[in-house]
Amino acid sequence: MLNLLRRGLTQLGEWAATPATFLLVAAFTCVWFAVERHSLDWHGIATLLTLVIALLINRATYRDAQALHAKLDELIKAMPNARDRMAAIDRAEPEDIERHRNR
Repeated sequence: MLNLLRRGLTQLGEWAATPATFLLVAAFTCVWFAVERHSLDWHGIATLLTLVIALLINRATYRDAQALHAKLDELIKAMPNARDRMAAIDRAEPEDIERHRNR
């Protein structure tokens, strides 16, 4: 059950970095405006902007991490005595990576 939760949270974080998330926020905003127009005041707009900024930060961080992993994978593949399994460690759960680093 715990592994399922960890995988789900990791996948949720990856999904939050996709353009589909921004479309979902835009759709939510349109529905909110159509249904509860009077409640979309400055507080509501600030909440939506905070959500969008958090998603932008998450997307930029995810992009940077993916680029770094691609560069490191290329370096690992270029080294003749490097262990190939290390190139795929980014597919593991964060807790598993931390345990590997502690060894």
